[in-house]
This record gives sequence, structure tokens and C-alpha cells, in this order.
Amino acid sequence: MFKKDGKFENFNEAETIIGESVLVKGNFESNGNIIINGSLEGEIKTKGSVLVGEKSKINANISAEEMMVKGQINGNLLILGYLAIGETAKILGDIECSQISIEKGAEINGKVFISGLKNKGEKSIEKKQKEEINNFENPII
Repeated sequence: MFKKDGKFENFNEAETIIGESVLVKGNFESNGNIIINGSLEGEIKTKGSVLVGEKSKINANISAEEMMVKGQINGNLLILGYLAIGETAKILGDIECSQISIEKGAEINGKVFISGLKNKGEKSIEKKQKEEINNFENPII
């Protein structure tokens, strides 16, 4: 949906657009591209791309093919391909992706994993967290 320089190749390809004045609570599952300029609480899973605009405030885990972040996210990101983090981005959560670019001024508070997700198959942050919780609740003695 967008090139590594941050420019949209085709803006009309967006299947879902959440406007600046909109607050959405719930979980999204999609095959298409999503643009978020408003607020969202829940979870997002898409086989497409996600653009998080500068004024957006998201409290959600996000799983996508590609992603560009310019706003605020409180949640984990699992991006199979390329992740672009803009200078106005603020991310509180863990990130796993295949490729990443981070502009000067961006804030990230979490772990960043660069892996070959596209090449090796998914082993998501969510799955890792479940394994850690199970190991904590059921320690091997």
C-alpha cells in the first residue's frame, strides 16, 4: 500500500478509514488496508496495510502485513513485512517485524524484534506471551 519512503502508492486501496473525530471500540479482522486517524480500542488483524495518522490514539494489539505509524499506540505490533515509524509516533508495547525504519523523534517503550517473519512463518508476540504466561503459571520443577 505504501513505499518505504512513506508515500502511499494508492490511497484508494483503503478498505476502512476511521476519521479524526471517531472513537471505535471493538476488534477488527480484515483482508484489506486500514487508515486510522481517530481513536480505537480493541484489536486489529489484517492481511493488508495499516496507516496510523498523527492525531490517532490507539489502545490495541495490531497484526498486519505492513504498517506506518505517526500517532500513539498502546499495544503490541506484529508486522510481517515493513514497519515505518514516523517522528511523531509514540509506541508503548513490543514490536515484531521483518524490516523497520524509525525517524528521529519517535518514541518507543518496549522490545523490538527484527525477524524473518515473512520467510520463516509466524511466531507472534502474542504466542510468545502466552508461552511466557504458561511457563510462569506452570513452572517446571
